[in-house]
Amino acid sequence: MLEEQLYFNGIDGTTGKYLLPPLTPEQVAKIAQCEEFDPAHLRELQHKDRSVKGLELDFAPIEGVDPKNLAETGWGVIFAFDPEAKGPNPAIKEALRELLEHRQRQATQNNEKYYQEYLYRPGESKNQFLARYGVGPGPADPDKMPYYLLIVGEPESIPYRFQYQLDVQYAVGRICFDKPQEYAQYARSVVKAETGHFSLPRRASFFGVCNHEDKPTQLSAAHLVQPLAEWIAQEQPSWEVQSILREEATKARLGELLGGDATPGLLFTASHGMGFPSGDIRQASHQGALLCQDWPGSQWHSAIPEDFYFSASDVGDEARLLGLIAFHFACYGAGTPKLDDFAHRSNLAGGNSTGRSAIAPQAFVARLPQRLLSHPQGGALAVIGHVERAWGYSFSWPDIRGFEQSRRQLSVFQSTLKRLLEGHPVGSAVEYFNERYAELSFDLSAELEEIKFGKDADVLSLAGMWTANNDARSYAVIGDPAVRLVVGNQPFNAFERPTIEPVFLPTALSPEALEKESVFSQIDKKLIEVWINEESPLLTVGNTYTLNFNLSVPERGNIHGDIFSELLPQQGLDTEWVLSSSTVQLKAKTSNMFLEGIPIKGSNKTVWTENFSLYVPIYGDSKTVQLDIKPVFAKNVYISVLIYANGNLYRQFDIELDVVYSRLEDKVSIIE
Repeated sequence: MLEEQLYFNGIDGTTGKYLLPPLTPEQVAKIAQCEEFDPAHLRELQHKDRSVKGLELDFAPIEGVDPKNLAETGWGVIFAFDPEAKGPNPAIKEALRELLEHRQRQATQNNEKYYQEYLYRPGESKNQFLARYGVGPGPADPDKMPYYLLIVGEPESIPYRFQYQLDVQYAVGRICFDKPQEYAQYARSVVKAETGHFSLPRRASFFGVCNHEDKPTQLSAAHLVQPLAEWIAQEQPSWEVQSILREEATKARLGELLGGDATPGLLFTASHGMGFPSGDIRQASHQGALLCQDWPGSQWHSAIPEDFYFSASDVGDEARLLGLIAFHFACYGAGTPKLDDFAHRSNLAGGNSTGRSAIAPQAFVARLPQRLLSHPQGGALAVIGHVERAWGYSFSWPDIRGFEQSRRQLSVFQSTLKRLLEGHPVGSAVEYFNERYAELSFDLSAELEEIKFGKDADVLSLAGMWTANNDARSYAVIGDPAVRLVVGNQPFNAFERPTIEPVFLPTALSPEALEKESVFSQIDKKLIEVWINEESPLLTVGNTYTLNFNLSVPERGNIHGDIFSELLPQQGLDTEWVLSSSTVQLKAKTSNMFLEGIPIKGSNKTVWTENFSLYVPIYGDSKTVQLDIKPVFAKNVYISVLIYANGNLYRQFDIELDVVYSRLEDKVSIIE
């Protein structure tokens, strides 16, 4: 067994050779002994491992929260920082509005704080990000941060490392597209799938390539795809299970499963993923494409033609994909990091370098899942795949003696697919891979520590542990982690897959056009409304009232000023509001608020300040922001309001209250 070479997934598209040459267990064990762990991240993995083993409280989410119910788990979005906008990219945010509003309605049924929008700051670690929002380590608590988190941004702006680490504690997905139109098409696809009153047939397809004289695909076809399909057929009798193996697993057949007439609800594939050298013109568009049975196998030693693999360019405009969830076991199937995580392979040649070589000029999301999710006819809901390499020995443990069947380690795959088929959101389903990553990292770090202090290395065990740990860590969800399979009981042959309505985004005006044309004059004016919920005729010192802010078409009759009658940008306007008062105590009632009370020296007064963000859309109303107010004096009672846009003071006014005698509508006024 020690002489047996370990083969790894991935084919170099320029040479036709393996991306990594076969290695012996001793070589892999040597690499493993150079592994280094982030101490803080390792502690969190150890906590998660203990929770899996029942030694600590459940880790994600907290006990009593139903992961199928967004009203209990919450849902949040993490935007990348746009330097020009000094915040989220407004065009992307507007393109996603249909999805954001849909998730907000679902998540806030019981608690309005269960929908959140966050901003990632460049260079921020996971712990720094959580600490900035008042969240510490431990189980996902929706009262502090939602369990389902969607990252919106390219991995150069929000790194894959941040996603890996956040995924230990939360259910995390990512979307990243080239154009706002693609974001909008994905948003509409999700909303259509969840509100369009349709369901897909219960069909799951398993596609397993087995190339000639190719150890990795022979292993995955016989000991991953085929046994998974057989197990699902037995475990889920209400599902039709289709196996496409070996000679049948051609590119043409995969095209039928990815947008053609045979597209299922769930698709699982195992194959080589295509890889290209850094800077190659094909890398961005074809890396992570799926190499099919058309490849003759390991005797092929020249560039791989496109006829052998399935890429984004093979998904035509007529494809029907709406509602699909796909799982691709393939190198780079989800994305590619900038630097090689196989950090120490240069030592195999006798070198001393411990640096990480560049895989690509920059990290990126694979183009195939991007195309599947953003299809103009309606896209897939999510793709599960690898960032970096796929390690075949993660499901076939090399140090277990006996036949290949004895080495199979499929429970994580089985549990994930079972959850998907039983209606769990995809982020909840892949939690088993996160648990496996936590367990393996803990065990691997402990083993390496003992070897460091003199224990003889068990080469086979260490090689298997290291490859399995890398494999479990590298899975990523491309798509919203809260999506799930939308299936019913209709037969497949009688089903026609629906499409989405075309998405038309407003055409952005040039800076010159914006100077000449007031976009605002073409739409409903935005007027500020301030009102109090309680119907008491008097405001009384010591009583608490709910004060509301809204920018909308006037309806309530207590309008106090036209503060946005000038030109609004085409993408709307993100504003920051700062409220302060020494005569009215302010208390946060809506999420994303920062409250502070500062005593005034030499006085019995305190200055209360409150900050919140408010997006002003170009069409329709803004959301309503609420806060509790409690008058503490009866004379000269007012709240000062400052509004900032793009870092500059945009508006300033006071809300003046007569607390003792008059009705609110007679006495609340704004002084500009």
